[in-house]
Amino acid sequence: MPEVELRNVTKRFGKIVAVDNVSLHVRDKEYFALLGPSGCGKTTLLRLIAGLIKPDEGEIYIDGKLVNDVPPEDRGVGFVFQTFALFPHMNVWDNVTYGPRVKGWGEEKAARIAHEALEMVLLHERLNAYPNELSGGMMQRVAVARALCAGAKLLLLDEPLGQLDAKVRNQLRYEIRRMAKDLGLTAIHVTHDQAEAMAISDRIAVMRKGRILQIGTPQELYMNPKCIFVANFIGESNFLEGHVKEIKRESSIIELRGELKLEVKGKPMNRGERVVLAIRPETVSLTKTKKGKNCLSGVIERFRFEGTNIRYEIRLENDDEIVIVRPSMIEEWLKTGQKIYIHFPRDKIYVFPYPSRGLREELAVE
Repeated sequence: MPEVELRNVTKRFGKIVAVDNVSLHVRDKEYFALLGPSGCGKTTLLRLIAGLIKPDEGEIYIDGKLVNDVPPEDRGVGFVFQTFALFPHMNVWDNVTYGPRVKGWGEEKAARIAHEALEMVLLHERLNAYPNELSGGMMQRVAVARALCAGAKLLLLDEPLGQLDAKVRNQLRYEIRRMAKDLGLTAIHVTHDQAEAMAISDRIAVMRKGRILQIGTPQELYMNPKCIFVANFIGESNFLEGHVKEIKRESSIIELRGELKLEVKGKPMNRGERVVLAIRPETVSLTKTKKGKNCLSGVIERFRFEGTNIRYEIRLENDDEIVIVRPSMIEEWLKTGQKIYIHFPRDKIYVFPYPSRGLREELAVE
């Protein structure tokens, strides 16, 4: 099954640079996600790999072969669109066997592959149904089966679950991954849903404005974000502004507004330099009394019950606001207006240089 490699690939549409000097390596049999906000270039990148458009600069390799000038039908690629793109005048069987028939495969071979694909997507009993007789989840499974039947070694999925309701979407995303893994395919999955990407991907590339900001496993991106945007887009973070007050042997003291101080692990910057602290809502603890170091006081302004978790919105004594998430079944619930203390583990605080264009602009999802 193929590896995919992009080397310094750029694609422009007029003055708009949709993909900006991207280099990327997707491994054989890997389930890889392109993740980012709408308009970041991830779909354009997928269409470049598929051969639906050509790059202005750079090289694209599939299975070690340069494919810049290879037409889509000769790339061994199966493309699953967000809109399903099924033929409305064909039933399930005719849609799924369309690719093998166009390629001139024999009826016996086409039928055998189609039966296997339809059994895999659990639609073997709906062979004679037309697209308008199927649910959204069923139509998406037909689209996946059709891509598999075309002999695809590389499966490209462009927001394949975007039009489905939440319950079906959550179920089907695991089915698609399972199918790709069972067949030993290489899959590249485009999505703007970070929860979807985290749940099913071996690795993820986070994109913004045509560039790749960071590539890593879901755990790596969540536990070790390399920039403010990734810390905000993958999961959720609180952001506090400050400057480096003191540098110790194995840690640094960051002074926030109102002369509040937090100790962070390591020596991230120079003394006096402006920084941004990123803190995951679930990494801190709450107590009614002050205990130990790295503790700030605050008042609970509001809270929301979210089933497994309680989400507290807290105003610190310097008027900064943060969100804290705690398990609803384990801990005592706190009340609106209650004064509490927040304990920050120093090794769970990420420190970034203050962005030149300001924190709000850096966090903006264009």
